[in-house]
Amino acid sequence: MIKYKRMVVNLDEDVYNRNDKGYKYLFGTKRLFVQLLKSFVDQGWTQKIAVNDVKLVEKSFILPDFKDKEADLVYEVKLDGDVVYFYLLELQSTVDFQMPYRLLCYMVEIWRTVLKNVDSKEAARKGFRLPVIIPCVLYNGANNWTATRNFREYLARHEEFDEYILDFKYILFDVRRYKDEDLRKLANVVGTAFFMDKTNSVGEEFLDRVRDIAISLKELEDDDKVIFLTWFKNIVVPWLSINQKNEIFEKERTVENMVYAFERVMKHERLDAKKEGKVEGKAEGKAEGKAEGKAEGKAEVAKRMLDKGFSFDEIADTTELSISTIQKLAKYSKGINKNNNSQQ
Repeated sequence: MIKYKRMVVNLDEDVYNRNDKGYKYLFGTKRLFVQLLKSFVDQGWTQKIAVNDVKLVEKSFILPDFKDKEADLVYEVKLDGDVVYFYLLELQSTVDFQMPYRLLCYMVEIWRTVLKNVDSKEAARKGFRLPVIIPCVLYNGANNWTATRNFREYLARHEEFDEYILDFKYILFDVRRYKDEDLRKLANVVGTAFFMDKTNSVGEEFLDRVRDIAISLKELEDDDKVIFLTWFKNIVVPWLSINQKNEIFEKERTVENMVYAFERVMKHERLDAKKEGKVEGKAEGKAEGKAEGKAEGKAEVAKRMLDKGFSFDEIADTTELSISTIQKLAKYSKGINKNNNSQQ
């Protein structure tokens, strides 16, 4: 019904959509998309889906209004002899309360494309039916997803008109809400990717997660391992230098060595940061000390000039101190002299 394509994604594009491109890279592989459904959608029909019956649709259905925000994937799936479309909108990192409306717009675009590719006589037939579309949203934000998942609830007074209004529900893949132990039990590419995506930290928590996924990685097929590590290298650790990435991902030949290499690099990064902090602190201390010493020296010169009767303007020209600072010094000096005279 709709043209198909082979997914090609450039993971080195600009930072703002790197995560978006990263998940598009993963789920652009149809077996991983099927893996996503079977791992996280508890419905009987997911088990009927065979990878050979899944085809990636060539067209993107993102509207111009949202072109800079979103990426999408559309799969055509043969299920019991019928065609079902899965529309995956990804990646959302913040809650979007307009999501039901936007998904409806994209779904209508898919149906429009289907009708364009169907013979007009066939479409006009009484028994003709549009294909089912299952909308899906991938979300990895820190806060709970609070947008309604039922379209009817996006409509005012929906209770009153009940059966006469449009309704659908979308599948939400909420990355941060999946339990770590459940993701580790999956021991597959998608579960491992979600497990690593649950932390933004580059400290000890990050290293702990790298150690945890080592077992899962060893159990992956070689093709899946390559896909995961490509995603991991470009999406999860873009902050590493090229040399560090080569040390971790290219030179190492086993998962264990890769983990050890990560530990070495992260330890080296922490040591460098510590040294840099000490050097900067020492330099700042010296600079502050010099500045303070210079300021104190100017004050002493100003005090001596005050004692000798120089004017405020003359002292300001000589010391480069402000008139207000010199006035304060003058008051301070008078106070001290007054106290000294009274004590005598």
